[in-house]
Amino acid sequence: MLPADVTPYARTAEFTETTVPAGLLRSHTTKAGAWGLIHVLKGRLAYRITDPRRAPLETILSPEGAPGLVEPTILHEVQPLGPVRFYVEFLRAPPSP
Repeated sequence: MLPADVTPYARTAEFTETTVPAGLLRSHTTKAGAWGLIHVLKGRLAYRITDPRRAPLETILSPEGAPGLVEPTILHEVQPLGPVRFYVEFLRAPPSP
């Protein structure tokens, strides 16, 4: 679950099935403290959690559903399922005082 105190700080460009960076198609992570939301604007995108610290999970993301939630440092990957358009929004907690 996304913590209540996180706020957006960056987002990617919009990707399609032909422009998605190769790094997103294989297991990768976000940095410690960085959460991600995968927003699908068109089509369908498979989102897989591949980290050994979590149970394997595959979710099919679409415009009608909730964004895919990416936890900090957890291995994950995506796979376009036909024509798709999506972007990733990055969020983090405010720095401690």
